[in-house]
Amino acid sequence: MRRFLRDNGLTVTLLVLFVLSLIGQALTGWRAHGEELRLHNMPAIGFGSYLSSGHFISAVFENWESEFLQMAAYVLLTIFLFQKGASESKKPDEVNPEDESPSAHRGDPDAPWPVHRGGLLLKLYSHSLSIALVTLFLASFWLHLAGSTRRINEEAILHNQPTQTVVETLGDPQFWYESFQNWQSEFLSIGVLLLLGIYLRERGSPESKPVSAPHAMTGH
Repeated sequence: MRRFLRDNGLTVTLLVLFVLSLIGQALTGWRAHGEELRLHNMPAIGFGSYLSSGHFISAVFENWESEFLQMAAYVLLTIFLFQKGASESKKPDEVNPEDESPSAHRGDPDAPWPVHRGGLLLKLYSHSLSIALVTLFLASFWLHLAGSTRRINEEAILHNQPTQTVVETLGDPQFWYESFQNWQSEFLSIGVLLLLGIYLRERGSPESKPVSAPHAMTGH
């Protein structure tokens, strides 16, 4: 167990922080939603019911959507675009190992099994990271849309207003306002990290260049 935690400490810690944050969001969101219901002279709902409410679903997947969009866009953009001096960029004037054909390693016993199989399976595996991230983004986008529709209809019932469909929510400026306010912050944060990493260092972090590395050094 100690060896497992050592070898997977970063993932385990991030997952624990994720779960604690999600529980915190659920509990505080439940209380805030209960206060909103009280102001409308409506009875509070149970915690289990809140977890399936539009208020919770919309808020959770609104954020997941932007995170997966950021990661998918970053993975895809770094295939074609460069940033001289950034540790996360490919070198613009050199041959990069990321561009090497996997077929050259079909005889390597440690290579992943799709490399040995080749063909369509290898082609899909060669782009599996971006496929997975785009799929997670689309799934989160749909759940944000569905959750927003449910939340809007829950609020409409409180105010004796007509409900609306998912298609109508897709044309609602409020839905896109929620999306864009998260998208812009994600693109800003990753751009800031990219640029700060050119001139600033964090000793011991693989996300930083070595402290003694020149600013113009690109990649690791």
